[in-house]
Amino acid sequence: MDIITKINKTPFTENDEKVAQYAKALGHPIRVFILRFLEKQCACFAGDISEQLPVANSTVSQHLKALKEAGLIQGEINPPTIKYCINKQNWAEARQLFADFFEIK
Repeated sequence: MDIITKINKTPFTENDEKVAQYAKALGHPIRVFILRFLEKQCACFAGDISEQLPVANSTVSQHLKALKEAGLIQGEINPPTIKYCINKQNWAEARQLFADFFEIK
């Protein structure tokens, strides 16, 4: 078997890749807190999330960036504020993928 054939025959699916992407984003307690905080909001949160946590603004920004890159949140920049919301479509997808992943068969 040549190298191209080996590369194209991956043992994992697109859903496996998505589960890993979402799991990586959830791999830090601050990110889990941010998601829980945003999920409880009736609308997008237009404030300083770092006021909710005992860490530096730069640390919170890094975690927000990771969540946004994973597609779990979305942000809108309107200086001087930034609005953050749960990305409802990806949030629902992640919930379903994790439910499927943990389903006992």
